[in-house]
Amino acid sequence: MATSVNKVVEVEVGDLFKGFSKLSREERFERLMEMGALEKDDVQFFRSGGIKTPDLAEKFIENVLGYFQLPLGVATNFRVDGRDFVIPMAVEETSIIAAASKTAKWVREVGEISTESVGNLVIGQIQIAKVKSYNAFVEAVLAKRTEWIELANRDVAHGLVARGGGVRDIQVREVPRGEEAGGGSMAVIHVLADPCDAMGANIINQVCEYLKGPVERETGETVTMCILSNLVDTKLTRAKVVIRDVEPELGRKIEEASLFACQDPYRAATNNKGVLNGIDPILIATGNDWRAVEAGIHAYASRDGQYRSITRWKMEGKNLVGVFEAPIVVGTVGGVTKLHPTAQICLKILDVDSAAHLSRICAAVGLVQNLGALKALTTVGIIEGHMKLHIKNLTLGAGALEKEAPLVQKRLEEILLLTKRISLNNAVEVLREIRAAAGVSAQGNL
Repeated sequence: MATSVNKVVEVEVGDLFKGFSKLSREERFERLMEMGALEKDDVQFFRSGGIKTPDLAEKFIENVLGYFQLPLGVATNFRVDGRDFVIPMAVEETSIIAAASKTAKWVREVGEISTESVGNLVIGQIQIAKVKSYNAFVEAVLAKRTEWIELANRDVAHGLVARGGGVRDIQVREVPRGEEAGGGSMAVIHVLADPCDAMGANIINQVCEYLKGPVERETGETVTMCILSNLVDTKLTRAKVVIRDVEPELGRKIEEASLFACQDPYRAATNNKGVLNGIDPILIATGNDWRAVEAGIHAYASRDGQYRSITRWKMEGKNLVGVFEAPIVVGTVGGVTKLHPTAQICLKILDVDSAAHLSRICAAVGLVQNLGALKALTTVGIIEGHMKLHIKNLTLGAGALEKEAPLVQKRLEEILLLTKRISLNNAVEVLREIRAAAGVSAQGNL
């Protein structure tokens, strides 16, 4: 078993994080093994290129051709709830890992990150599209509520029960059909269950399907749909970042940027995408359903009728305080999380002790990512830092050879400094100039 990063005693973890981005790939492997985040077998897996055959893919999806490989890296400098973490992130976008690591270092030096879970129940829905008598339906369901919970736990969710979870409650909601649909009401049963360390989608769907027959027999109504909900407001994750003694002008700018995202849905959409820049790569790296998490977060962001930011930053005295709150329903057992070797290594790197713990780490990274973006937007702007890191991509896109790349990158950095913008056209032109100069020089030496 890999040693948790927070268990390294001989060397301070903060020292092991220093200069990490400047290391070669092999040096990063060595540093991560020194931290206890990776073992030799894990390193060999990455050195050999990961999964070699499509056999595993055939077990996951249909019509398999192969794999689409995303870059996998790690964000550093994260200390969450007093414990150090290396954060595995699978992502294609330049600057996400760099921004997360840089901002986490700032928080580490002058602040703190704390997290908590609020509630532990996922939701399954059993819908009756056109209920004849809502009141009679409620009465019939509540009369059988305890019996149905016991049946579901005995016949379907017994595995969850054995791990300390299972169906906990059954509730009923009335949903108006709307005038365009002819009026009247839908009746919706909510089945609430504790999935333990599983995401819970499969088991809650099975429970709802199982209860369909009893519901129809006891109520005389026709069940039209059984499906989980991704708006899990019964299982929320919160993260809080405190930055001490923030320069007042910077704090006010970030506070105003946060207010903008809270009040304007056009800004909120981009703000929340930035938060998910921190969350999605962890979900992908650990084999979790990032689409389900995104759906839940976006729905929760609209809970009062307007789409808003899922983060909020305020100055409290001399401190800048940021809060994230949303459902992040993840799993650490079952499915791809259990079967994919890369996901298993990423979970080992994280060394979380439960699915709830994983969700809290995701929330913390998302909030820190948001802070980094807001700081950049309200100071130097988002382009400068992003484009500086994007220079390597532009150099590659222009077709530079390995020996040409350093010269192209240096010239692009000079152009960015002067003009505040660069493009692929700049890279192509710079490469053309370098090759032309090399050609003239070569002829001169003949």
